[in-house]
Amino acid sequence: MNSRFNYSNLTMLTDFYELTMANGFLQNGYGGQIVYFDMFFRTIPDGGGLAIMAGVEQLIDYLSHLRFTEEDIAYLREKRLFSEDFLDYLRHFRFCCDVWAVPEGTPIFPHEPVVTVRGPVIQAQFIETMLLLSINHQSLIATKASRIVRASQGRAVMEFGSRRAQGYDGAIYGARAAYIGGCDGTACTLSDREFGIPALGTMAHSWIQLFDSELEAFQAYAREYPHSCTLLVDTYSTLKSGIPNAIRTFDEILKPLGLRPQGVRIDSGDITYLSKKARKMLDDAGYPDCKITASNSLDEYIIRDMIIQGACVDNFGVGERLITAASDPVFGGVYKLAAVEKEGRIVPRIKVSENVTKITNPCFKKLWRLFDRDSGKAIGDVLTLHNESINDSIPYTIFDPDHIWKRKTLENFTAVPLQKQLFRAGECVYSSPHIKEIRSFCSQQVGTMWDEVLRFEHPHRYYVDLSQALWDEKQRLLSEYSMI
Repeated sequence: MNSRFNYSNLTMLTDFYELTMANGFLQNGYGGQIVYFDMFFRTIPDGGGLAIMAGVEQLIDYLSHLRFTEEDIAYLREKRLFSEDFLDYLRHFRFCCDVWAVPEGTPIFPHEPVVTVRGPVIQAQFIETMLLLSINHQSLIATKASRIVRASQGRAVMEFGSRRAQGYDGAIYGARAAYIGGCDGTACTLSDREFGIPALGTMAHSWIQLFDSELEAFQAYAREYPHSCTLLVDTYSTLKSGIPNAIRTFDEILKPLGLRPQGVRIDSGDITYLSKKARKMLDDAGYPDCKITASNSLDEYIIRDMIIQGACVDNFGVGERLITAASDPVFGGVYKLAAVEKEGRIVPRIKVSENVTKITNPCFKKLWRLFDRDSGKAIGDVLTLHNESINDSIPYTIFDPDHIWKRKTLENFTAVPLQKQLFRAGECVYSSPHIKEIRSFCSQQVGTMWDEVLRFEHPHRYYVDLSQALWDEKQRLLSEYSMI
C-alpha cells in the first residue's frame, strides 16, 4: 500500500491513561523496565468456532511511524500533568520493542497470544490502544466475512457496505478484512486503489428512475458497458418488467454485438422466489449463463436458508451486516502484562479474578498448532514457555487446562509455531504478503479445521492447551496470590 494512509501520524490516537502511566513509569524509575505484553481475546463473535486474524499490516504501519511532534508535546504541556523529563523523552522517542504476531488470515482462538510485545514498559504499554484497534476491528470483519463466505457454499460474495460502515476508515479497512475473510471484491473504490481488492458494482435504482422508462435505462447502460452488463431488475417489478426488459436489452443490444450479459441483480422482495422465476425466464430466453446476484440486508443465516430453499442465486452482495458485523459487533481483544525482566530473568506476572475467564496466562510464551499428518487437519493449539519446543518426532501428551484428566497422547502429528516476528529492537523485520496471498492463505488455513469447528450453531470447541511447564507455573502463581 503506497499512499498517504501509510504515513498518517496516529501516535496520539491513544487512551489518555497510557500517557499518564508513561509519565509515572518514568518518574518512578521504571522507564527502562523490560516487560512482556500479550494481546488475546476471550470469546469468538456470534458463538462461532473460530476467528480470523487480520489487521497486522496496519499495526506494522503504525509502529513504523511512531513519533511525537512539537505540536503533540505542546498539547501535553498545556495539560500541566507531565514532567519536562517526560516531554523530553517523547521529543526523542524511538520505538525499540520486539513484536511477534500470528500472520493475517490464520484461524485464531480464545486465550492465545495473537500479538506479543517485549520492550521498555513506557513503549510496550503506550501502543496498547492502536494495537487493539487495528487487530480487533479487522479480525471482527474478517471473521464475519469468513462465516458469510462459508454459508454461500462456493458462490461469490461481494462486500457492499461502505455507506453503512462506522466511519471512512471502517469502510476502507473493513473492505480489506472482508477480502481476507474470503469476499471476492468490494464496492469501495478506495480499497481497490489502496490494496488491490477488485472494485465491483453496476447501478443504483436512481439510474433507472432518471430515464423515461426502465427499458431505455437498461439499453443505455448496455450500450455504455456492453462487456460487463449487469442490470438491476427490481426498481418497479422484477418479474413483470425488470426481467422482461433485461431480456429485451440483451436481445437488442448485446446479441447483435456477439456478446453475452454478465448478470442481473435483485435487491428487494422475496429473493428466493423471485430468483427461481427469473432463472426460468432467463433460461427460456436463451441466457442460462446470465448470473443472478442477490443483495439487501443479507447475512450468513439468510444466505444459508436461501440456498436450502433452492434460490437460484449465483452471487451475493452483502453490505451493512458484514461491514458492521451487526449481529455481534465487538471483537473483545485485550492486552495484558505477562512478564517482566529482573536481573536477566523473565519473571511471570498474572491477572487474577473471581471471573475465571479473566485470569490470564502468565509468562513469555510460544504458540503452537498441531496438525494430524494423515488428514492435514488441526488437532489443537498449545501454549508453551518461550524456551520450550514441541518435538513432533516423539509422542506428545496434550491435556485440557481446565479439566486436566482429559488427556491425549499424539504420535503422528506436526507441530508448527504460529507467531512471526514483526519487529526486532524497533526495526521491522517482516514483509507483509500481498493481500491476495493473505486471502488464499486464509482459505487454506480454514480448510485445515474440522467441519465440526466450522458449524454456526454449537460448534465443537477447539482446544488451546498449556504445556505442563506453563500450567505448573500458572498454578504456582494462583496459589501464591490466593494467600494474599
